[in-house]
Amino acid sequence: MATLESLKQALRQKAKATASCSTQPLSDAQYSAGFDVLVRGSGWMTYQGFIIPQLSQLLAPLFKSRIHISALEIGPGPKSLLGYLPGCLRRKIRSYTAFEPNGLFATRLEEWLCSTSETESPLPCLENPPTVHPIPFVLQHNMGSGTSTGTGGNDEKYDIILFCHSMYGMKPKHRFIERALEMLVEWPQGGMVAVFHREGALHLDGLVCHRTASFPTGVISVANDDEVLDCFAPFIAGFTMQDVNVDKAIRVDWRKVCLALGRREKDHPSQLLFSSPNVMAAFTKHATALPELTAQVPLVKGDKTLKTRQARLHRPASIVRPTEVQHVQQCVRWALKHGVGLAVIGGGHSGHCLWPNVVSVDMGAFDQVHIHTAEIDEVDSASDSSSLVVAEAGCKTGDIVRKTMAAGVTVPLGARPSVGAGLWLQGGIGHLSRLHGLACDAIVGAVMVSVDSSQILYVGYVPSQHRPAGAVRLENESDLLWAMKGAGTNFGIVISLTFKTYAAPTYLTRNWVVPLSGNLEARLRLSDFDQLVARKLHRNCSADAYLYWEAGRLHLGMTMIESFTTRFTFATPTPTPVDAIWGPEDNFKVVDGVSLFETEMYVSSMHGGHGGGKTSSFKRCLFLKSIGEANVADRLVAAVESRPSPLCYLHLLQGGEAVDDVAAHATAFGCRDWDFACVITSVWPRDQDGTEAARSGVQWVYNVTGDLLSLSGGAYGADLGPDPRDAALATKAFGPNRLRLARLKQSLDPGNVLAYTCPLPKETMKQKLIILVTGKSCAGKDYCAGVWVSVFIRCTHKSLTARAVSISDAIKREYAAVTGADLSRLLWDRAYKEQHRPALTAFFERQARQRPRLPEEHFLNVVYGAEDVDVLLITGMRDEAPVAALSHLVPDSKLLEVQVQASEQTRRIRRGCHGGDIDGGDNKDNNNSGSSLTALDYCPSLIYDNNTTGDEAAKRFSEHYLLPFVDEDLQRLANMVRQSPNFPRPSIEYRHVLGISQQPGGLALCTSLLQKHFTGGWANVKAVACCEVGGFVYASALALRVDVPLVLIREAGKLPPPTVSVIKPLSHMSSLASNDSKEKRIEMERDVVPRGASVVVVDDVLSTGETLCAVLQLLNEAGIRAENVSIMVVAEFPVHRGRELLRQRGFGRINIQSLLVFSGA
Repeated sequence: MATLESLKQALRQKAKATASCSTQPLSDAQYSAGFDVLVRGSGWMTYQGFIIPQLSQLLAPLFKSRIHISALEIGPGPKSLLGYLPGCLRRKIRSYTAFEPNGLFATRLEEWLCSTSETESPLPCLENPPTVHPIPFVLQHNMGSGTSTGTGGNDEKYDIILFCHSMYGMKPKHRFIERALEMLVEWPQGGMVAVFHREGALHLDGLVCHRTASFPTGVISVANDDEVLDCFAPFIAGFTMQDVNVDKAIRVDWRKVCLALGRREKDHPSQLLFSSPNVMAAFTKHATALPELTAQVPLVKGDKTLKTRQARLHRPASIVRPTEVQHVQQCVRWALKHGVGLAVIGGGHSGHCLWPNVVSVDMGAFDQVHIHTAEIDEVDSASDSSSLVVAEAGCKTGDIVRKTMAAGVTVPLGARPSVGAGLWLQGGIGHLSRLHGLACDAIVGAVMVSVDSSQILYVGYVPSQHRPAGAVRLENESDLLWAMKGAGTNFGIVISLTFKTYAAPTYLTRNWVVPLSGNLEARLRLSDFDQLVARKLHRNCSADAYLYWEAGRLHLGMTMIESFTTRFTFATPTPTPVDAIWGPEDNFKVVDGVSLFETEMYVSSMHGGHGGGKTSSFKRCLFLKSIGEANVADRLVAAVESRPSPLCYLHLLQGGEAVDDVAAHATAFGCRDWDFACVITSVWPRDQDGTEAARSGVQWVYNVTGDLLSLSGGAYGADLGPDPRDAALATKAFGPNRLRLARLKQSLDPGNVLAYTCPLPKETMKQKLIILVTGKSCAGKDYCAGVWVSVFIRCTHKSLTARAVSISDAIKREYAAVTGADLSRLLWDRAYKEQHRPALTAFFERQARQRPRLPEEHFLNVVYGAEDVDVLLITGMRDEAPVAALSHLVPDSKLLEVQVQASEQTRRIRRGCHGGDIDGGDNKDNNNSGSSLTALDYCPSLIYDNNTTGDEAAKRFSEHYLLPFVDEDLQRLANMVRQSPNFPRPSIEYRHVLGISQQPGGLALCTSLLQKHFTGGWANVKAVACCEVGGFVYASALALRVDVPLVLIREAGKLPPPTVSVIKPLSHMSSLASNDSKEKRIEMERDVVPRGASVVVVDDVLSTGETLCAVLQLLNEAGIRAENVSIMVVAEFPVHRGRELLRQRGFGRINIQSLLVFSGA
């Protein structure tokens, strides 16, 4: 799809080639007509999807910091951008000025702003009428010519200045921004200049952005109509011809240019589409502070050579090249002082190591590799070498392999010699990954400069001689070292890494290439490769596959790499499973670690060898399982068939074994359960950088990743950056570790200095409420969810955001893609969905067998896709006991299940209707036609009887039972729980729940909430039971409040006989605080509670569930049956899966309620 910029160049070139007469500027009417075409329809989506949200996010902190706002807009057009901000921001604007050179626009703008109706006024709190100057905004003295301009003599200062639609005609652009900066208020903290620009990158000659964002997916839709094109083309070109006849002729030519470059889509053949990427750049008074940094830190000499085309297109504010650690500290201090971000260059492969108008720190001078002979207790027991490698951040993989190989050791790094520290810190997949794990798994220590304090820190094991002077050990170093192993580019500027090493191997490489006759053979070959070859290999072997197009047909290539630490003696390789399927290999070589890099198929042979060509590439990587399955294989083949360039390919790197041996939560690299890393790579000749060919290649990669994402187990974070097209991939980059990483990011980089790395979610300050709406088919789950969403949203005093999502939509999309079913009808046509239900259910069950974590993947995808809402309602759940099964995946969110019930007759009536419930992931019906609860081995959080018509009953249910879960008192209670890191052991994040009772009003608030949130009736409760010591504090206060007896459960021997007792394992915290694993007995007095009485067990926490299991067993011994027991705890720690343990022990049908949930201990 051609961009508006390329269209403009083509239109101007056509005018220059075909006409010799003079041009003239557009009249106000012509400009107005063209602008209206631009912003109509899909063009307005750029404003709704990018400009207005970015502006709101940018200005919210500024507006919050002051009472009155004065604003200046430059080129706003007929309406003010500020008029589209949220009302709370618009009402802060008390003074408004604009420079709008188009007279028609200026008039319309003033009329719009001066609307007399308060409900229609975009800026309702202006203290004076708006000032709209119908002249351009120009430099004060016109570059020294002495000519006065419209801004001359204007001494008014502004809090915010906006260049609204583009900096069209303003040259040089940086001078106009500098002029705007001079017009900002200086007190209390200065104002802000924001630029929205759609004509390619902003080259601003050394000005440094406070913040920048891009919108590469903007699209303009223009009607294929002569009259419309005759308005649009001159607007894009920027002129018309003076001669009327020539102008008429050139318009005909311009229409042809538009038709030639515009893209048509099958569904909208009458529309021409053009790409309209937008950028936003925000500047403060610190924008001109670069000389302060360059006076202290050396600059890169000459042009910086980078491997990635993506970064080469960016023009940074500057590239500094520190040569000592103190220079890196100065960079950080400068960034913190001026409130700007930094990008970091390691190996130069990252597409975001350079970013427009941002300072990049080139670590290339830190290029030393040191081999350190370690003491025995310094080396991880998993390593079979007594050496450590200290590699500085400017080293490349090839440098380390050469140096270590000479010493007889190696480090499992990436597969290319030119990659650097950014890759190792974010994973590092290489040919030794199956044997020794990822590169990040080999990290045992690091030296870095904090981007919070600019201190030099060291974490883990760093040999003393490699610790810079003044380096200090961080208190919570275990957290930081954990984060460095998989997400390390986000938390500080790394100076060096310490790796454990392994014996240097020799490699045997073998290659096969098989031409494929079509899709069916491709699927069969991929299945054979997956099932009969890859899965049978020992961990010292890896098999990579390449799917590519060459010589007019599809090919599947395979490279098998086998590593040996013993001497390789045989002249011909031993047979492999591949030989029996594909025959003897095309070639084999025995190589060392350095030569191995050149044996990669895409370097040595594919497409004639990519390694020798002048090409550029763009890639993204997803983690897949079962690549031979039809739905995966077909999409892989379809991806190659849709390639925009002959050089595009898919590279499948084998994983498993040592990669999967590491638990997902053990390091920040949380995506561990995969068979192949699928690298989707677009390649084009380097001389086509910046052209339509390159843009099409990039878009192809994103199209393929979007198609495969639902089938993947995660995305590789090393490639990802602030490009908004990476956002969906970033949500799957860290598996279950995203929220912990978000908290660490907030703690270790609060100023977001490292803003141009793989994006992490923002830490949410308040707990999210997730409601799982379950029930039988046609019970009305989706309908109820919609009603409950409206209740949350309309609860105005809480200012809540809420959304309902069907979790089954993902499997429907996969099913439609495989079978050709109509996706739209599957989603919205009940009768059509019912026809496909048996096949859809079978498809889901088959996928679940092949992908055991499929339900968890779908659940997390839905949650991550709704990070911006306070309350998320999910329908279409198939899981039994979903709260117990899924709560550990979202340990910072409150998870509830509301089961919607309806009689068989009601459901039958609804099944015959076309409206109502449309979810497709219904809980399985069972033979019992009565209450669903009687057929379950667990207890839903709440049950709603949906047999009535209308929405009043559903609203009352929501107000009575659901709204209390967003009660502000719960947040007050959560704020009373003090966090104590590294207690009672290092790396433990302890929450002092019992400490609530020590806060003023804490005990009263807690017991009040326990009483209020109990879903049973207190009138039926005969006793409150508790186990020492935490339970005593809250249970005794609650028993007093509800006026029921208190039943004490104590260690054996502390209560007078007669008693009943059971064995109780150590509680979670006791096991952490003590090495004593001895079990104890707990007891209660016999007959203190009548048999069959209703009892509420109260405790301070639910973590592993062992204590509560023992309490329930004790009550059972005393004649209190499980169905008569309810559990209430103050705080729950879902990561320990206590609910699941209780269910496994036979207590799943007990109602468990918790006021708060926390991650950690």
